[in-house]
Parts: sequence; C-alpha cells; structure tokens
Amino acid sequence: MKRKSKSVRDYVMWGTTGQSIVIDEFLQPQGFRLIALFDNKPDAVSPFAGVPVFYGRQEFAKWRAGVGPEGIGFCVAIGGEDGAARAEIGSVLCEAGLSPLPALHPQAIIARNATLGQGAQVMAGAVLAARATIGDWCILNTAATVDHECRLGSGVHIGPGAHLAGLVTVEDHAFVGTGAVVLPRLTIGRGAVVGAGAVVTHDVEAGVVVCGNPARLLRPVQSKDAATGTRRKG
Repeated sequence: MKRKSKSVRDYVMWGTTGQSIVIDEFLQPQGFRLIALFDNKPDAVSPFAGVPVFYGRQEFAKWRAGVGPEGIGFCVAIGGEDGAARAEIGSVLCEAGLSPLPALHPQAIIARNATLGQGAQVMAGAVLAARATIGDWCILNTAATVDHECRLGSGVHIGPGAHLAGLVTVEDHAFVGTGAVVLPRLTIGRGAVVGAGAVVTHDVEAGVVVCGNPARLLRPVQSKDAATGTRRKG
C-alpha cells in the first residue's frame, strides 16, 4: 500500500491541538515538512516552533494566494465528535488545490485488501482488517481495531483503543469513543456518538449519544459548526 506521495513534500494542517502533534510526529520522518497551520479559534497557538498559525478561512485564502500553484499536501487535524467539520474543511482545502495526505503510521496494520478514502488517518497500533472500508476523512486512533468487512462512512472517528467487531457499519460523521466496543453486524447511525468504554449490543440511531454497558441512550448530539466553532443540535 502506498504510504506517501512522491511529488508532495510540504504540507499544512487545519487544527492545532493533539491530533496535529500526533500526525506530524510520524509524517516528518517520512519526508514531509509542515509549513503552516490553520485554526478557526482566534486564540490557537502553534505547537511547532517556527510553524505559523493562520486563523479562519479568510486568512487561509490570503495564504493560499501567496504560495503559488506548487504541490502542497494537507491533513485535517480535527478529531472527536467533529466529523462533519473535518469533512467540510477537507473539501474546502481540496477545492483550493491542496492534496489530501494519507496519514498512515508505519506501525499501523492495514490489510492489503482494505480500502481507505482520501485524507484517512490511521495511527500507531491501529488495525484495519481484511475487506474493511473506511471513507474520506476518517480517523482510526491509537490502537483502535476495525475488523473484517466493516464499513465506515465519511468523517468517522474511532477513538483510541476502541474495537469494532466484524461487519459493523458506522455511518457518516459518527464518533466511537475511547475503549468502546461494538458487537458484530451492528450499525452506528449518522452523527451518533458512542461514549468512552461503552459496549454496543444493538444498533444506534442517527444523531444520538449512547453510553454504558450495555450502551443506552443518553441525549441528542451537540454538533459543531465548521465555520464558527459553535455548538448546535445535530
């Protein structure tokens, strides 16, 4: 499986928190150079010496106009429950002519017949098993496992140490929290959130939060607007 582009070496990230730190730690040894960060939060601070932060889409547009047409890659370092925002920002950067990088840790295990969408992020110790498919802008976090023939939609995030058994479907923008377990052949609905440590034994409806063992309905999701960073009901 191809793990890095031969033509794109410079790249940017949208997001300045822990996800950006984790991604750059393994992309840098692969020959990639982080040249700029972007964030919607006006108080965001760069965690990388010498790498500037630009704020919001207006500053991104000004930056993009000044760097010329040369090939530049990008990663969207927005994790957690914000899969819709991650997908939206990814589309904006693609439309601006940047190339989404597959951020695949060298210690991840990815089956040769698994399928990854654009901008996929697979962290250290994560496993993507045979015939599994993950959509665009998905994150498989540290030591997460996605077993055989699972289907993950766009903007899905599987948290650290979470486990999906075989033939699970996770619809667009859903988030499975740290250490959660999803039993075989179940469906996690669009935009749903599975709380940390939950054990999912039944299908989860779209747009709800579940938690506990067995997982039970807690409340509707509060999603985040990609442009403003404010929360709204999903």
